[in-house]
Amino acid sequence: MSWTAINPATGDTLWEHPEMDEAEVKTILGDAHEAQRAWRTTDFAHRAERMRQAAAILRERAEEFAVLMTREMGKPIGEARGEVEKCAWVCEYYAEHAEGQLAPEPVATPDAEATTYVAYRPIGVVLAIMPWNFPFWQVFRFAAPTLMAGNAGILKHAPNVPRCALAIEEVFHQAGFPAALFRSVLVDLDQTSAIIEHPLVRAVTLTGSVRAGRAVASQAGAQIKKTVLELGGSDAYLILEDADLDRAVATCVKSRMLNGGQSCIAAKRFLVVEPLVDEFRDRMVEQMRQVVMGDPMDERTTLGPQARMDLRDELHEQVRKSVEAGATLLLGGEPPEGPGAFYPATVLADVRPGMPAWDEELFGPVASIIGVADEAEAIRVANDSVFGLGAAVFTGDRERGERIARDELDAGACFVNGMVRSDPRLPFGGVKESGYGRELSAHGIREFVNIKTVWVE
Repeated sequence: MSWTAINPATGDTLWEHPEMDEAEVKTILGDAHEAQRAWRTTDFAHRAERMRQAAAILRERAEEFAVLMTREMGKPIGEARGEVEKCAWVCEYYAEHAEGQLAPEPVATPDAEATTYVAYRPIGVVLAIMPWNFPFWQVFRFAAPTLMAGNAGILKHAPNVPRCALAIEEVFHQAGFPAALFRSVLVDLDQTSAIIEHPLVRAVTLTGSVRAGRAVASQAGAQIKKTVLELGGSDAYLILEDADLDRAVATCVKSRMLNGGQSCIAAKRFLVVEPLVDEFRDRMVEQMRQVVMGDPMDERTTLGPQARMDLRDELHEQVRKSVEAGATLLLGGEPPEGPGAFYPATVLADVRPGMPAWDEELFGPVASIIGVADEAEAIRVANDSVFGLGAAVFTGDRERGERIARDELDAGACFVNGMVRSDPRLPFGGVKESGYGRELSAHGIREFVNIKTVWVE
């Protein structure tokens, strides 16, 4: 068996990599454990020096890595460059802040002669099961805090981005981290299960589908191992009657089309109050019509292919079934002829419960417009989802928007008059079937540490 990378823009095979056998994986895990036992004794200044070097390497080789991402999963080259820069940012963020985020916290007790505090200590080897849609960023937002906390990282990446996985490993090795401390393993699902169960693996983080999350959480739970899950999303954007429509439409289109719509926190459902529905719909169709679909290596392209042909076909089936159930197709909806996993910018209106566009996550460039009577219905419909990753509300009343974002929307990240996005300084994660636990910020680096009480009489 092998990992095969296929250029989704052309259908051509790029390269194949053989899967690792059981003996090789066991050696990697054993070496990672030993490397971590030494790494945990290093100070934060040493770790930060290595992490800053990783950031420098990312910037020095930015074009190389951007091209690699574009070739393996079809991301437009401009977006790929931005992804590399964001990875460098998260490395620098934790190089600067990890020591303070994990500093011992004194706790006063009635015993005046006792010294009591909370310490944050490394836990060991952490397995990361990562997806293809942001093949560098998803990994670095796990790896930077994990390594800075004194842990080791094992990466099981998506099979269609093998050289991205190996390139990330190379960055950390080139930056001077111990060679065994961060490794990529090219393995199948059976071997992944064996890694989860391996006694030297102390925790698992996964970004992926709900189905994968259920399987990993169940297996890790049976082994009494902590997990962090970042799963799907069907982000709702609420456009209220007092919204700045120019800003709202532009932001909604940008969020829906980012990464070809292949983002867990992309805007997917647009809940528009009735007085604005027609105008919002017309403006969204016009702006979506201006999207340039084509070769992702072309600087003018704003929509590349979907990452795999099967994913493109699954998305089209969801659109087809929604239209058959009564949704109105306003734009797109038909795969183009010719090679590549392309799918056009698509807009659906009159979306209702029972349609895939309402009930499921559409992981591609498809916008679902839903008319609502008022704020209350918009909130109800937004929360009427098994997902709860991100949400946004557009309104001219800042206090109103903040109240809705803070108190009303069931999601892990809620924005007012802006696009949902991840930021190293803020926690990232969801509720309901979007998962649990947090990545990024101080909350993220504390997920995989031993939060230890120390009491000295």
